[in-house]
Amino acid sequence: MMRKLAIHLFFIIVALITVVSLAGAEDALLKPYVLASSVPGTINKKLADVKAAVGQQGFQVVGEYAPYKGAYVIVVSSDALKKSAAQSNFGAYGAIQRIALTEVGSNLQISYTNPLYMAQAYRMKDSLSDIAAGLEKALGKKTEYGAKDGIKASNLRKYHYMVMMPYFTDQVQLASYGSQEDALKTVEANLAARKGGTLKVFRVDLPNKKESVFGVGLSEGDGADSTVMKITDFGDPKQTAHLPYDIVVSNGTVYMLHGKFRIAASFPDLTMGTFMKISGAPSAIEEKLKLVAGGK
Repeated sequence: MMRKLAIHLFFIIVALITVVSLAGAEDALLKPYVLASSVPGTINKKLADVKAAVGQQGFQVVGEYAPYKGAYVIVVSSDALKKSAAQSNFGAYGAIQRIALTEVGSNLQISYTNPLYMAQAYRMKDSLSDIAAGLEKALGKKTEYGAKDGIKASNLRKYHYMVMMPYFTDQVQLASYGSQEDALKTVEANLAARKGGTLKVFRVDLPNKKESVFGVGLSEGDGADSTVMKITDFGDPKQTAHLPYDIVVSNGTVYMLHGKFRIAASFPDLTMGTFMKISGAPSAIEEKLKLVAGGK
């Protein structure tokens, strides 16, 4: 009898430990960026090596962007990433990852968006742990950063900066068309014309789904990339991988993430005082991206 009771208690304890371990994994503290390395060097000397390294892990370079001097962003995707993104509502935002090369003094910082963080912020069904492992194998992982204390995964899924601020689900509708093809054609044409000082950085189409994501460089007005980053990216390591901004075309409608969500999710430690210094950025970004979308 005692032996049976001991065995029963043993299995209860094992079950409890398993539940606690899973809960801990699912509610890990996450940060938006990963610093792969920081060593003496320049963008020009390291760029080819970085692209080759991610290519060996199955990633495809879908866009490149030099937003300002000393900064360069490589945008990558993969078949696995696109397949995963297609399973989630507005998953296209998570169909790419950004890799940044930033010159800081005589050093070159190589960093990238943390797939584990982005998967939760964009409420994806997949944790993107395989994507995170692939980027770490390709580029390395020195530390995670961008949120001093990190954000619990469960809190990140319902993230907003503060009361009355937008959530991920508060998408801004920029324009709507009779078909996905018409919407994509309009966005491509307006980006080619560089409406509002915009620049096409990338486009990724999701498989078996009428949904695409575009990366858009912004060079004019209060929402210009250099203007926003000059105020927000004052720490170290640099958070260059925030760029570029993105829009999603889904079933003929063009959307963007509200600036008060998109910027806050990338810079969750920003004080309200700093945020107020770019108070005109969210509406300015929306204005430029509405031009791209062909909205009124």
